[in-house]
Amino acid sequence: MRRREFIRSIGGAAIAWPLAARAQQPGMPVIGLLDHRSPDELADRLRGFRQGLRDSGFIEGQSVAIDYRWGENEIDRLPGLAADLVRRQVAMIAATSGVGPALAAKVATTTIPVIFIVSDDPVRLGLVASLTHPGGNLTGINFFSVELTAKRLELLRELVPTATRVAVLINPTNAEYTGTTMKEVGAAARAIGLQTRVLKASTIGEINAAFATFARERSDILFVGQDPFFNSRRIQLVHLATRHVVPASYSARDFAEVGGLMSYGANIADAWRQAGSYAGRILSGTRPADLPVVQSDKFEFVINAQTAAMLGLTVPPQLLARADEVIE
Repeated sequence: MRRREFIRSIGGAAIAWPLAARAQQPGMPVIGLLDHRSPDELADRLRGFRQGLRDSGFIEGQSVAIDYRWGENEIDRLPGLAADLVRRQVAMIAATSGVGPALAAKVATTTIPVIFIVSDDPVRLGLVASLTHPGGNLTGINFFSVELTAKRLELLRELVPTATRVAVLINPTNAEYTGTTMKEVGAAARAIGLQTRVLKASTIGEINAAFATFARERSDILFVGQDPFFNSRRIQLVHLATRHVVPASYSARDFAEVGGLMSYGANIADAWRQAGSYAGRILSGTRPADLPVVQSDKFEFVINAQTAAMLGLTVPPQLLARADEVIE
């Protein structure tokens, strides 16, 4: 993909360079960035965060340093990583990959400002008192994901109008999304005349088993639920969908970029840009309690035309016209 060269160029430097800049300028404020993934997965999003900082007057390595803490897809490492950032007395923490980092940062400190990026209701999660008046030391970006479920299923059905049965892949260990996803998918499927079959997976082996079940039962289309674990296994999921010749829909463009048929969801890179902008405002003296939670309203619909052709699908012209990007 076209991002690979960029990823290779920043992969090793993304951690070392900011730390070197910090050593050269001891008075520079330091942002602790906490994410459960690895830097080679996040090139576009990191670029968005840095753009938000620049928009607020801060340039990494010149007027601000970023101390990165990567969970490498091991969520149970997050509390220790957050505690380490607190011990280092960073100026603020950017918890950038959903509920896990946000809650870890919340537990680790009640005084250091925290910017989060989450797709679920931050009030329900206990991160803030309200969207307009967060209170405390946390605020951030709330992007829609589950709320877009019905639209994503409709787009998939429009691409495969003959479909009558949809398999829905969920992670049963992720209570944050599963219940709401099933409720939304069930209602949306009934509204357009689709029968649903739920497949569950929370490990690599269970993903393989779920696709084996799919192959036996032969649903017409596959709806992959929003889940951080699924995102970390997107190459496996896309490969299996291709091998089993199943049209599948995903929640983020990351899947379409590695060969997934289509994705519809929030523009996550823009959410990171907004988080960077908020980080800059906090570094300039604004309290998190005075910054309302931003509800991101930018969405993107991506179609992988190569995958569609490989699956024997003809993408309707009206669907192509509505796509924000068509990967040829």
